[in-house]
Amino acid sequence: MSATGSSNTVRRSSRSGLAVLFGALVSLLAALLLGAPGAAARTEPTTSGAAARTAAPAAAPTVAPAAALTEVTGFGTNPSNLQMYLYVPDSVTANPAVVVAVHYCTGSGPAMYSGTEYASLADRYGFIVVYPSVTRASKCFDVSSPQALRRGGGSDPVGIKSMVDWVTRTYSADTSRIFATGISSGAMMTNVLLGDYPDVFAAGAAFSGVPFGCFATTDGSEWNSACSGGTVIHTPQEWGDLVRTAFPGYTGPRPRMQVWHGTEDDVLRYPNFGEEIKQWTNVLGVGQTPAATDSPQSGWTRTRYGSTGDRAPVEAISLQGVGHNLYAYGMAARVLTFFGLDSSGPGPQPQPGACKVTVTTNAWSTGLTGSVTITNTGTTRIDGWKLAFTLPSGQTITNGWGATYAPASGAVSATNATYNGTIAPNASVGIGYQANHGGNSGAPTAFTLNGTACTVS
Repeated sequence: MSATGSSNTVRRSSRSGLAVLFGALVSLLAALLLGAPGAAARTEPTTSGAAARTAAPAAAPTVAPAAALTEVTGFGTNPSNLQMYLYVPDSVTANPAVVVAVHYCTGSGPAMYSGTEYASLADRYGFIVVYPSVTRASKCFDVSSPQALRRGGGSDPVGIKSMVDWVTRTYSADTSRIFATGISSGAMMTNVLLGDYPDVFAAGAAFSGVPFGCFATTDGSEWNSACSGGTVIHTPQEWGDLVRTAFPGYTGPRPRMQVWHGTEDDVLRYPNFGEEIKQWTNVLGVGQTPAATDSPQSGWTRTRYGSTGDRAPVEAISLQGVGHNLYAYGMAARVLTFFGLDSSGPGPQPQPGACKVTVTTNAWSTGLTGSVTITNTGTTRIDGWKLAFTLPSGQTITNGWGATYAPASGAVSATNATYNGTIAPNASVGIGYQANHGGNSGAPTAFTLNGTACTVS
């Protein structure tokens, strides 16, 4: 329900809030199965009353502080009492683009802010990021109710649309460059937003989601086991019709869609990936046969439909052997390429000019552990890192912590977790791995950090 309020208010929070662990813990509550992307995130300590969050917008919106995560209240019609968090970079461009970044179940807007790179990418390219945040107990977005699955029907999509409208009014945002992306429950909401509001969103990117309408229920439940299990199968036409009935009579252009899915997803099963492709190729009127297929990274298969370029109508990335929590550093940059937002605004910030790595190993008969400390000895903060090194012959990593390691032997890249991707000047991050060895238990002898050679000690 909507209540009235006297004015828009904003509340600033620090980016360095309390770090908490958000993992993909499967609980007895089915809603919690749509979990976080396997890493820790910092939470936003500020709260506000329901009346303030649902208040009608004032005549003269207050501009949010720059380069700080800010809660905006009184942003407009908000039937499901969502919270709105906003990030506006110091380098915001005139008539900026807007990216709506939608969190997973058990998450929040501040966790999505801390656990993804969209804010740091906004610093580079000058767009604005909106982080919707659920207040219901499950912390899952409503992608199931009849109200959510039609334009203007109520529930979460209406509140998110109000957030977009508020930003458009306040910052004279470019209405032709409004985008949505999300993880898990947020990926499902991305599908819903593009179906409900095709005249608002130019494109979307969904990580581990399901097609529009797949999670529909009529009994008030947030969970649809048939859809999550990958057993809801339709023809492309049937899937497309579900989208078209969300906004009857609409004949304008439809938003492009990028979908990501792991083949071993045990929460939202992999068949949903193919059903999303069927749906959006039909909605966009392109063929089911890929116009291009490639492998941009080991274990990835990317197919493009309707054209072969970076901004194809539909782009689909399948990750072999990857589970539900597939989002990792670097993927947001690929989203921006698909959106077309990686070539406007200020240029990329310079990376640190120096780094130091301290490495030790502790070995036994056929195994070892390696402990690595990465120190930023430069003068510029690192926002996202990849440490490259070569394991001695005969060593194979069996597990690791603090980073994602790939491949397991030979030339290895360790990519930051979401909770340790920022390294301030003179600060350090510790990571490690366990490996088998065939007699050589030595440590790697050379490292590069984001392509820069590091001093090794």
